[in-house]
Amino acid sequence: MEAARQAGQALYSNKLRTFLSLLGILIGIFCIISVLSAVNSLERSIKSGIGEMGSDVIMVDVWPWDEDPGLNYWKYMKRPSPSHDDYEYLKKRKTSFEDASFAIYVQAKTIKYRSSSVSGATIMGTTYEYPEVQKMEIGEGRYFTEKEYSTGANKVVIGNKIAKELFPNENPLDKYVRLYGNKFQVIGVLADEGENPFNFFNSDELIWIGYNTAKKYINTKGMSRWSVGKILYVKLGEEAEMEDSKEELIGVMRGARKLRPKDPDNFSLNELTMLTTMIDSVFGVVYIAGFIIGFFALLVGMFSVANIMFVSVQERTNIIGIKKALGANKRVILTEFLIESIILCILGGAAGLVLVIVVLKIASKAIDFEISASPIFMIIGIGVSVVVGILAGIIPAYRASNLDPVEAIRK
Repeated sequence: MEAARQAGQALYSNKLRTFLSLLGILIGIFCIISVLSAVNSLERSIKSGIGEMGSDVIMVDVWPWDEDPGLNYWKYMKRPSPSHDDYEYLKKRKTSFEDASFAIYVQAKTIKYRSSSVSGATIMGTTYEYPEVQKMEIGEGRYFTEKEYSTGANKVVIGNKIAKELFPNENPLDKYVRLYGNKFQVIGVLADEGENPFNFFNSDELIWIGYNTAKKYINTKGMSRWSVGKILYVKLGEEAEMEDSKEELIGVMRGARKLRPKDPDNFSLNELTMLTTMIDSVFGVVYIAGFIIGFFALLVGMFSVANIMFVSVQERTNIIGIKKALGANKRVILTEFLIESIILCILGGAAGLVLVIVVLKIASKAIDFEISASPIFMIIGIGVSVVVGILAGIIPAYRASNLDPVEAIRK
């Protein structure tokens, strides 16, 4: 406590020098924590966007997610898209899968309600089991009944953003909108997903109809894969292992496609971990780059603190000599200067963290994307400040503790 008090007095009595030393650590901590926070927020946002698919779902598609399509473009172009026939074959087979659903995606024509209209939204036509397989939360209203689905009734569930644009001052439920030149009754509105620019699938701008309804207006078999996207979703059983399930699904799909034993697979099985693995590898490199940037910034700050500590030792040489003559041992002198260096760096680190919070809040509002500093990064910032304080002060403190009392007093 005595060493901390003396360190505080020394720092207070040399305000300009203290400020310049704080500035070096402040900039260093600000660089490393702000870079890591921005990267972490970006990674978290991307993973949140793709997390809607669910980690227990396998998606049968033409393209593999873990390979650059350009490397084998024509190979994948020759593959047939997943079809409703594949879905029916899978449903008829006795498998360990919990459920399966087939979905088509097509760019929507204009959807209208009186004088209001929305264009460019995505139409999704799904089989009845889709909500059990994928995470789709209905905020208002209800889902299709089995009868409505089987008869292809003109019922629709719309995204939250579409509902706000078409019905700014009305409740959209049970209202009739025009789509494909026909009337559709709005039976539900999807829950608001919020602002996330990295949503893998934005349900706020979605028009959701049953697959049997979609067949009445969309040529699901004749149109190209660029016009209609098709995916078969398969949900694993509660205790199923992903690799075992993929092997089982490969066998089912080969049977559905009537492939001979020597024929290669003409489909790809994708899962959420394939995307998260790629994201982890990319952001791992970015984190390393962030640490390197912060390291060099802190290195500059550390040298500035070390230089100030050398000056502090030089100015207080005679005081050190008097203390040693009165009986102060090396440990006391060493501790005094080390604590002074650590306090200096902690103050600089704390100021850097405050600056990070302020700048990130301003940046979040400016770019409409939430960037926040994780508590773990705050702890890292203070921990790094302590380490830098020790490294910056150890040599000056050691030199001070080894001064000869007589020579020190003379100086």
